[in-house]
Amino acid sequence: MPTELPLLEDLPSIRGARVLVRCELNAPIADGVVADDLRLTSAIPTIDWLREQGAAVVIAAHLGRPKGVVDPKFSLAPVALRLSELMGTEIELSKQAFGSEADSMISSLSPGNVMMLENLRFDAGEEANSPSFVANLVAPFDLYVNDAFGASHRSHGSIVGPPLLLPSAAGLLLRSEVETLGGLLGQPAKPFIAVLGGSKVSDKLGIIKALLSKCDRILVGGAMAFTFLAAKGYSVGDSLLEVDFIGACNDLLATGRVDVPVDIVIAKEISEDAEAVVVKANAIPDGWKGLDIGPETAALFADQIAEARTILWNGPMGVFEVAPFAGGTITVAEAVAECSGFTVVGGGDSAAAVRAMHLDDQIDHMSTGGGASLEFLELGDLPGLSALRKGRPSE
Repeated sequence: MPTELPLLEDLPSIRGARVLVRCELNAPIADGVVADDLRLTSAIPTIDWLREQGAAVVIAAHLGRPKGVVDPKFSLAPVALRLSELMGTEIELSKQAFGSEADSMISSLSPGNVMMLENLRFDAGEEANSPSFVANLVAPFDLYVNDAFGASHRSHGSIVGPPLLLPSAAGLLLRSEVETLGGLLGQPAKPFIAVLGGSKVSDKLGIIKALLSKCDRILVGGAMAFTFLAAKGYSVGDSLLEVDFIGACNDLLATGRVDVPVDIVIAKEISEDAEAVVVKANAIPDGWKGLDIGPETAALFADQIAEARTILWNGPMGVFEVAPFAGGTITVAEAVAECSGFTVVGGGDSAAAVRAMHLDDQIDHMSTGGGASLEFLELGDLPGLSALRKGRPSE
């Protein structure tokens, strides 16, 4: 587990400094408006702390996957506008991540004020971790803060490059994520139950193996469950199936600590008016696809969650965005919210489900990282964390 990350309090000469803050603001945008504020509100404490110390704060972030070209639909303008509203202060957006316009705006930024750079991924150098990109990005700054936990599993320029060139620190969000998730790797209160969903078992295989050494039970739902059901010898109809991972799922089932659905909600199509039918997990007919865990499974999972003293939930139980297939995710979300133990929800979709149900204030820790949370729990470290620890010492 990463230790001794440099912290905000370790930064030298913050007052009057120009500070580059890498935030994770990759929020869903609908009709030009931010549809979920979680990542924005999570970034505010670090920004405010630096402002209160007299720093001029410049936010760097990405949105979507523009693949190294300027694409207006991936502009951070809606994010800057919404963050301005949430913080009650104007946050101007530079039209570039670096260059003459950005430099002019940064040099004229007064202590205590905030601005934002345009989408880092408009430049291919971000994802390529180009040394020239990094050098240009950090040139106007005195200090660097990484508060982008959700992007810290990427060895991208703005994540791993600046600590080599500037005195750097972990932001308050990054610190909180590492401490909370690190606690799950330490000595979590027992029983410790992980609830894992999502599309592909191939994405979760590493984390399942890692969690088996910590968890008492792992409850599997979502489309990834069908490869486990196939490992039990069941026909899964037209459900998502990763044939190459059936053997690995069989090995995990042999541990006796991985629970899979006993019933499934199936349909022939994904739509609001689809004919949804509940069948036993071993009775999915050809031409039908599993799209949610069934009510019996949801009740069994809820009973186990209720008895847990530590819960990690990552990934929905079905296609929760479509009403006929939301029941399993709703039941699990309610059970996690009602659990008296320590609860952690990680991953964009499961976090979105909890927030849509207005249950987030009943969760102890809502992680802003999807893939980052899983990789941290699997490997115990992330490239962004390692970069901070190995970076240039504060002067």
